[in-house]
Amino acid sequence: MPDALPLDPPRPALSVVVPCYNEQEVLPEFHRRLGAVLSAQDLPWEVVYVNDGSRDATLGLMLDLAATDPRVAVVNLSRNFGKEIALTAGLDHARGNEGVVVIDADLQDPPEVIPELLAAWRRGFDVAYAQRSARHGEGWLKRATAAGFYRLMQRVGGRVALPPDTGDFRFMSRRALDALLQLREQHRFMKGLFAWVGFPAVAVPYARAPRAAGTTKWNWWKLWNLSLEGITSFTLGPLKLASYVGLAVAVLAGLYIVQLLVRTLVFGNEVAGYPSLMAVVLFMGGVQMMMLGIIGEYLGRIFNETKRRPLYIVERHLRSGMVPTERPLAGQQAG
Repeated sequence: MPDALPLDPPRPALSVVVPCYNEQEVLPEFHRRLGAVLSAQDLPWEVVYVNDGSRDATLGLMLDLAATDPRVAVVNLSRNFGKEIALTAGLDHARGNEGVVVIDADLQDPPEVIPELLAAWRRGFDVAYAQRSARHGEGWLKRATAAGFYRLMQRVGGRVALPPDTGDFRFMSRRALDALLQLREQHRFMKGLFAWVGFPAVAVPYARAPRAAGTTKWNWWKLWNLSLEGITSFTLGPLKLASYVGLAVAVLAGLYIVQLLVRTLVFGNEVAGYPSLMAVVLFMGGVQMMMLGIIGEYLGRIFNETKRRPLYIVERHLRSGMVPTERPLAGQQAG
């Protein structure tokens, strides 16, 4: 008679999803604080750590935590796919039958706020999102650009109301999570997807702390690309803007032609100036290239969606309640 297959560990009530990329400096302290907070709750829980192709010892630390704490699950992606995809992988593997909390490992989002999110859920809300009342450790330029982006998304987002000053840190009920997991688009702006699924939601204000250790993975270029993802994923505004700009340029060109005709009839035919001619040509060329770029952004997204590739590939998955039997290979740990 063949040996019986091992039974799956019982499903916890709450899952905490933590995407990580090169977080070896802060991960042990984060887990200590998270465990202290969750152990005080009257809920069986697990924490799902997602290693997004880290190049340091992050994966090894995750496996050490899984070996000593049966409530730790580890999802190791085959390479770096980016935070939005890593977060999606963690949500896919979250087994909590009541709900899930999403939080970063850098301790800018304090785990001590989680009880307030759970309290909102117990009051009947499916989504409790942590809203930043203060952003300690960030310069005025970062705060100003973030505020501008959220205000822009509120204006152009249409029926999707993106809450201001809100990141990924939140609680979602199981039914809200199941609705979110139906959305499998390649270009993912998770803050927008969280808002898109709807369900009763409430804000929980908190003060965002400075990063506890390590360095941020979000430089200005990555933040710009993330903003571009958000805008193009949830609005056709840039395409409409291209149409309006084209119409405005056509009207201005028509008025300029009328002015030329009138001036020629009144003052005679003058030799056109070379600088003014070049200015008009360069201006029109720049507008055309900008419009083509906007169209290209949307066209590129259509191209990526039609390929139907999986969002990510998992190198290994250790469920909570299971003890890892092998260490990462050197090449896997180094990314």
